[in-house]
Amino acid sequence: MTTLHPDLTPGTWTIDPAHTTLGFTARHLMVSKVRGKFNEFEGTAVVGEDLESTSVTATVQMESIDTRNEQRDGHLRTNDFFDVANHPTMTFRSTKITADTVEGELTLRGITQPVTFDVEYGGTVNDPNMGTRAGFEATTQINRKDFGVQFNATTEGGGAVVSDKIKIELDVEFVKSA
Repeated sequence: MTTLHPDLTPGTWTIDPAHTTLGFTARHLMVSKVRGKFNEFEGTAVVGEDLESTSVTATVQMESIDTRNEQRDGHLRTNDFFDVANHPTMTFRSTKITADTVEGELTLRGITQPVTFDVEYGGTVNDPNMGTRAGFEATTQINRKDFGVQFNATTEGGGAVVSDKIKIELDVEFVKSA
């Protein structure tokens, strides 16, 4: 039985969207990086007495994509990328949690694939005004084509416009439910 950090007490912890960033990075023209984030999401961690009885779930509203470029965001919402009209959400459900990883199932465009996030625990604080909070950073890398994102434009010189590999970077703050 593997126990959690002693400050992370059992119960339901909910993502605080005001203090959480769900971001991603893709290579553009293979010479630079484009960063984006999702602005609407929800999730919970149900913390058990040990890691084996702990789980995490999250749902992301794909319409909320934000790369700081309206034209690009509009294109990302189309069937070329996320097909938001037919697949309005992306979901995650953990299947195994260790002290420094969270394995789970990521569903994007109706396709579910296993992913493993490397996780760093930031700590827990009990604030009398904001409640008990815990912070985590998590990263993983996926291949967008594994999720049916097949857009494959090339430059005049033959290089890819968008990388296949997408880095996902999460800065998550949970608040413990009363």
